[in-house]
Amino acid sequence: MTRRQKRLEKIRSNPLNVRFEELDRLLMDYGFQRRQPGGGSSHYIYVRGGTRITIPMNRPHLKAIYVKQVVKLLEEIDNE
Repeated sequence: MTRRQKRLEKIRSNPLNVRFEELDRLLMDYGFQRRQPGGGSSHYIYVRGGTRITIPMNRPHLKAIYVKQVVKLLEEIDNE
């Protein structure tokens, strides 16, 4: 099992306890490019090909709905 798979499994098993940095690292491992719009926005946009997802940065943990969306998206990418 690769590090990327281990990270995904850890996040999948407990979506309520995920830090922004963990999700950010996982998305970057999958080849997404991160950008933050100007003007002090707390939202980060991740783009890979035609796929785009927006994650609001909350401290210390992200909301579970955003984590579940990312997990579903990454599972679809793995199945391609």
